[in-house]
Amino acid sequence: MAAAALVLTAGCSSDDGGSPGGGGAAAPSSTTGSSPTGRAAEETPPAQGTVKVVRTVAEGLNTPWGLAPLPDGDLLVSSRDDATITRIDGKTGKKTELGEVPGVSPAGEGGLMGLALSPDYASDHMIYAYFTSASDNRIVRVLYDEQRPVGEQLGAPDTIFRGIPKGFIHNGGRIAFGPDRMLYAGTGESGDTGLSQDKESLGGKILRLTPEGEPAPGNPFTDSPVYSYGHRNVQGLAWDSKQRLFAAEFGQDTWDELNAIKPGDNYGWPEAEGKSDDAKYHNPLAQWGTDDASPSGIAYAEGSVWMAGLKGQRLWRVPLDGTEASADPQAFLEGEYGRLRTVVPAGGDKLWVTTSNTDGRGSPKDGDDRILEVQVS
Repeated sequence: MAAAALVLTAGCSSDDGGSPGGGGAAAPSSTTGSSPTGRAAEETPPAQGTVKVVRTVAEGLNTPWGLAPLPDGDLLVSSRDDATITRIDGKTGKKTELGEVPGVSPAGEGGLMGLALSPDYASDHMIYAYFTSASDNRIVRVLYDEQRPVGEQLGAPDTIFRGIPKGFIHNGGRIAFGPDRMLYAGTGESGDTGLSQDKESLGGKILRLTPEGEPAPGNPFTDSPVYSYGHRNVQGLAWDSKQRLFAAEFGQDTWDELNAIKPGDNYGWPEAEGKSDDAKYHNPLAQWGTDDASPSGIAYAEGSVWMAGLKGQRLWRVPLDGTEASADPQAFLEGEYGRLRTVVPAGGDKLWVTTSNTDGRGSPKDGDDRILEVQVS
């Protein structure tokens, strides 16, 4: 696909483009590229889409990061810096704090991050959480007991997976259960670029685990939780209607990426940033100059991947044809709500989108941070 004409100066895109190590390379704002995973013969969405903010669901949130919809339409949201989980009434926006997750050690980009509900949540009421401890990044599960007093509704955390490298930057943090009922986690290389190409390291990877935290059956490397490698800092995971996995990650000096994930593939970092001519690296299906994106969460809806931009302060639409982009990415909400962190499907043509202006890198306005309900096409 043709590159967009706008040229901006790119910066380091660890979380918002502003952390140490950034360069000053000029880069086009977006390009799309082909993916070696192939294309499926299926209907593609229109090249141009639409976004309409229907309402503000909740406001006054501090450092919201993970977002998990409950079966009744309410939402659970994590506070990265407060290490709390709060329930949001999906209709009124009323906030009820469930409790604090013990063991979280917030600093820099670390803290209480991704949330996911157990595949058997209706019977086991388990919430999974990815967080930074004093020694590592880890995944725990906690029992949510609505019968207990407000503020004390979370049980003691059961650590199911530990040892993911931690750093002041690049902690990854997104978790999600896939269509196969396995738990996927996006990790960062914690600022140590050598970890991404090391298949024995948990840093700079997408991991695939059983709900108990063991390497999932069918993983590409024997007895390993590693599903794909060569990543810099993965914070977006989503599946399309054909159960194909997509992931967003931060680049450094030049390109942020949206990738179609193939088990066992090498996504290039630090040897390749963005599209590469080296066939051993899996090229992104779309890439952005780091000022335009610095992506975190992604979601699939209406035939497109929707990607939140932190430094870019916009919501990107990437229409799909199989595992390729069928048209150039399209930007919405540019600068209207500040930094955008998390995008979650809300059913049909709706999404929930969280802002991230209280994370130390934004400029909070009255009411920040918020959860928005958005209608898309």
